[in-house]
Amino acid sequence: MILRSFLFVPADSERKLAKAKSSRADALILDLEDAVAADKRPAARALARDYLQSERSGGASLWVRVNPFGTKDCKEDLAAIVAAAPAGIVVPKPDTPDVLRALDRDLSALETKHGLPARGIAVMPVASETPVAALTLGDYRNPPPRLAAITWGAEDLSAALGAVTNRDDDGRFAFTYRMLRSMCLLAAKAAGVEPIDTLFADFRDTAGLEKYARAAQREGFTGMLAIHPDQVDPINAAFSPSAADVEHARRVVAAFASGAGVASLDGKMLDQPHLKQAHHVIARHEAIRLRSG
Repeated sequence: MILRSFLFVPADSERKLAKAKSSRADALILDLEDAVAADKRPAARALARDYLQSERSGGASLWVRVNPFGTKDCKEDLAAIVAAAPAGIVVPKPDTPDVLRALDRDLSALETKHGLPARGIAVMPVASETPVAALTLGDYRNPPPRLAAITWGAEDLSAALGAVTNRDDDGRFAFTYRMLRSMCLLAAKAAGVEPIDTLFADFRDTAGLEKYARAAQREGFTGMLAIHPDQVDPINAAFSPSAADVEHARRVVAAFASGAGVASLDGKMLDQPHLKQAHHVIARHEAIRLRSG
């Protein structure tokens, strides 16, 4: 599954849901949490369920961000949307992976009730939004069931810490949040799932988004959250191998054609990590090409 871009869509907005049908995002997140006022959630659940049931002709993978597990709102979210079989659930504010294990039990019961395939619904935690969560990221090395990706966010943690801002004087994330971002990347890799970087808040700053997304891709992230449709294409481009990347990868593979453990290319020595990365680039390119039809 290729998951370069996850676009948030407020589930209470019929206009934005309709517009999302033409999005080139790899995944849509129908948001029942922060984007929806409490009194609008019943209507939003109905709209999300209807959208899930109607949009089955391919295109974006459909996910739902529910409210924090253990709350009445989350229970009502799951009761409303699981029967419509979303591809995945985005889980906000889980303190530990054990929250996802408890969620797995509830999802399994609902899947059985509605005649759905066992564990057909994936989960992606926003695994950074409380101080406890930040300190238990290492526990994802023993991944809970359904885990498909891990992402992170800075805003809720800032509030929990009582921070005035999560940025330094240069506008970058402050050290605590940069550290947390790296820990989320490591946690996802340790769990064998997709590391998804957080959103870039200024949707008007396309150049800034492109710079941030390409840096994330170079570090090992495989995708990124988006809060505006205009962010999708730059994110998809950043997390797709370029033509030059693919050509270089093919040349690396060709350099190892003799079966030797090391090779040289353009005057540089190559070893097995270079070959492994080249195979990864080619496989990702082919997967994106097939997804694009």
